[in-house]
Amino acid sequence: MSSSTARHIVVAINPRASFGKNEHAGAEVAQLLAAAGHDVVALREDDYPALEISAREALRPASVLVVVGGDGMVHLGANLAREKQVALGIIPAGTGNDLARHLGLPLGSIPEATAHLIRALESNPRQIDVGVATSPHGREHPFACVFSAGFDALVNERANTLRFIRGRHRYTVALLIELAKLRPITYTLTIDGVEETASYLLVAVANSQSFGGGMKVTPDASLVDGMLDVFTLDPLSRLAFLRIYPRVFQGLHVSDPRVHIRQARSVRVESDGIVAYADGERLEALPLQVSLEPACLAVYA
Repeated sequence: MSSSTARHIVVAINPRASFGKNEHAGAEVAQLLAAAGHDVVALREDDYPALEISAREALRPASVLVVVGGDGMVHLGANLAREKQVALGIIPAGTGNDLARHLGLPLGSIPEATAHLIRALESNPRQIDVGVATSPHGREHPFACVFSAGFDALVNERANTLRFIRGRHRYTVALLIELAKLRPITYTLTIDGVEETASYLLVAVANSQSFGGGMKVTPDASLVDGMLDVFTLDPLSRLAFLRIYPRVFQGLHVSDPRVHIRQARSVRVESDGIVAYADGERLEALPLQVSLEPACLAVYA
């Protein structure tokens, strides 16, 4: 098979994608793209910082950056593509794959996902929104999926230590561990200039629908509406929390009166001692200002 529009493609590979289950995925993707007639540079490093440096050096104007992995690789890819003004391709090979799921990319098959990408390369990329969390010192953290700061971030931090549990079950186990310490957190949220102080269990600011491997925390979120979806969960007992939790995978939790979702263009999130996450990646401690850059990221999907 050959492509009528050959591209210079930089393939960034996560060697630990899905805890090594897809360790050969990157080489397979590079081979399939090359067989389709593209000029392919495959990059594989031991850690994200080294991979970021290599990818930044390999990218040039009109390149396509293809990331092979989960949402951590998407986070890296979105940052680099935004910085270098190139288009992004995604081959889901991780445990979460939440952005890929929202975009409707094939999951569970590297050949199918690569074939989908090869077809997409023949047309124009989609322009999607990107969230940006900014520190008081001006440090920017772009993200594609969901910014979380609360119990959800604590669960994420715990989940990242559970290396022997795969997929969304890792988040379930982490949730049960953190559930023993469940407590409301006091936040000051400034939503489009309106300040409120309240206690919540979960706070998330979403660009897309899900995080944590399919938890549809904001099921009506859109990647192209120019708006953020602000999710908050009122304090509730452990038992009540466990009753709501399974419903989040179908997005049915939104009918509970203690769940609140509001749309906004800008949200400042403040709370003492809370470290924020985005796309499953650790950012830094609050306060952080979360805003949106509409249609700033080109994605082949």
